[in-house]
Amino acid sequence: MATSADIVPSYSAGYADSNYESNDGFHIDLERYWIEARALRYWLAGIVAAAVLAGLLITLLSTELFRAQSRLEISQLSANVTDIDTLETDSGLSEQQYLNTQYELLKSRFMTERVADAGNLMRHEGFLESFNLGEAEELSQQDVESILLDNLNVTPITQSSLVDIGFSSSDPLISAEIANLWAEEFVAANYEKRFGTNIEARRFLEQSLEELRTRLAESEQALVDYANANGILVLESRTTDNSGSSTASQSLIAADLTALNTALAQAVTDRITAQAALRAGATPSRLTQDALRSRLADAEAELAALQSNFGPEYPQLLEKQAEVESLQQAINSEDAIETSELRAAANAASFRESELRAQFESARQRFLGQQDQGIQYGILKREADTNREQYEALLQRFKELEAAGAGQNNIRVIDEAVVPPDPYAPSLFQNLLLALALGLGLSAALIYLRVALSQSLRDPQDVTRRLGLALLGAIPKSDADDIANEIVLRSSEMAEAYASVRTNLGFLTDNGAPEVLMLTSSVPSEGKSISASALAASFAQLGKRTVLIDADLRNTALIDTLGMGKIPERGLSTLLNGSDRNLSDVAVHLENFGFDFVPVGHLPPNPVELLAGDRLKEIITQARATYDQVIVDSAPMLALADAIELSKAVDGVVYVIEADRVKLRGVENGLGRLRSAGAHIYGAVVTKLNENDSAYGYGYGYGYGYGYGSDRVESKSK
Repeated sequence: MATSADIVPSYSAGYADSNYESNDGFHIDLERYWIEARALRYWLAGIVAAAVLAGLLITLLSTELFRAQSRLEISQLSANVTDIDTLETDSGLSEQQYLNTQYELLKSRFMTERVADAGNLMRHEGFLESFNLGEAEELSQQDVESILLDNLNVTPITQSSLVDIGFSSSDPLISAEIANLWAEEFVAANYEKRFGTNIEARRFLEQSLEELRTRLAESEQALVDYANANGILVLESRTTDNSGSSTASQSLIAADLTALNTALAQAVTDRITAQAALRAGATPSRLTQDALRSRLADAEAELAALQSNFGPEYPQLLEKQAEVESLQQAINSEDAIETSELRAAANAASFRESELRAQFESARQRFLGQQDQGIQYGILKREADTNREQYEALLQRFKELEAAGAGQNNIRVIDEAVVPPDPYAPSLFQNLLLALALGLGLSAALIYLRVALSQSLRDPQDVTRRLGLALLGAIPKSDADDIANEIVLRSSEMAEAYASVRTNLGFLTDNGAPEVLMLTSSVPSEGKSISASALAASFAQLGKRTVLIDADLRNTALIDTLGMGKIPERGLSTLLNGSDRNLSDVAVHLENFGFDFVPVGHLPPNPVELLAGDRLKEIITQARATYDQVIVDSAPMLALADAIELSKAVDGVVYVIEADRVKLRGVENGLGRLRSAGAHIYGAVVTKLNENDSAYGYGYGYGYGYGYGSDRVESKSK
């Protein structure tokens, strides 16, 4: 016969309680998961097979996809080929931050909009066909952008400033085209970002220059039209120095007036000079006359000398006489000419002065007539000059910004995308591997959920691990129609299991099993009444005087278990209410079980009040005095106080738990109520273990009834 060692080692209540808190910690019961996997092995195999089949079908039905990749180099710093500062300032981002920013920009909505617009993808037939899109009129910009983002793959190359831009589609040409377009648009967008301020400034200056050019032309045309309409002629002279250029201008009348004034002043001076010379007799030929008179005097002196020394026929004397005569004639002629010239010069100077004065007066009158016109002319001229200065200043700044915009882009295309020759997806091996992994993952999740969501007790060892109780025994589930026969038949698996429970109860105290034991459970139909009957029969088989008291005053099940048929009118209820005084008056001896039985009697309307009185303790005292072993079958714990009152009158409680039925939280609540009432809980008995629990070592054919029955006898003889 199997002993208690075949089932489970003996525990004391103190040992179980002392280890209760230590078992509350986190632990992974791999054996529990393995048992669940074995129980669900057909389901798990079906899940894995379905996943693999789904992966195969997906691979065969999927559209081939081609991926093209272009490569960019992103440098944070770039060179400026000019010495002119741009309007942009360098950011203070680190290199990694800068690169991460660029990677995110590559995948931004901003880029999808640029690419969609640049490639006119909403009207691109190849693009629409590659993604099986309908008519272009039915598409929206958001649809195209979503498709672009879904099929874009940005892959930075580790430890470098390179990044690959990949695009996937069913058309290899479209993949390469969009990958290249994406790279080009990103390079262009970055250039616009870096030098965008310069570009915008140049655009603004271009517009401003165009407007100023128009205004300058209009103002100059207005100036010319006004001058032509009023007969204003302007003389301009342009001079250039180190500071720039300047323009001086005046009207023709003013210039004439200035010239006439200068000429008139000179004429007045000449007239005065001529008149003074006429009055003084001083002419420009006076020096010539003085020279002639000097020569005449010299000649006369020489002639006188010759006459005194020579005769009248002396040749030299004759020559000197002729010279003297000639000089006298010349002097006389010069005096006449001098007087005539002085008079003519004075007359000419006076006439010239008169003419110039008349012209000056005429010019002065004309100049005074243009004074009012000159004011308006000056306004128009200043407006034209201002417009010209503004135009030249803006033109100079425009040329500077145009030179500053020659900076190099810090992002450039390294490799353009080429048309991929082969599809990269679907991959049969990869899909099957993923499907297998998915199937295994779902299987693992199913096992985990089964264990996590199943709050019922399946492993008998959870009695100790999770409830802090000693495991007194594990009872297999029986499908026999006659439970009473199973209980009394020593060779049955159930009888052997309860014999092990009885043995473990014998180790609870130094004197053996506690004398008065109460059996209870969380809910009805957990095998509590059968356990009470089987334990009573097992103790009786040891030769002990045993009594089984049916204390479930609400819904007795022992009558059916013991095969008594009708509920007797007398029993525990009549003892409690005083109708019967002695236990022997209501006890019934069951010969086939070997123990006495105290039925519940008439079901009272107030069971709790009856059990809470002192009469219950008197009855238990009588039972102690009459019997060696007292087994009390109480009502279940759920929402009832009957078992609480009964626990106060007995030595201790054996808690019956049906495997894989009641949630452990409900069991814990029942145990908590008993502990709160001061009940001594010796341990628990797990009932109705099925074949799926055989892996725990408590199922059919393991440890129970070994060596009994014809089959077992035959195997033993072998």
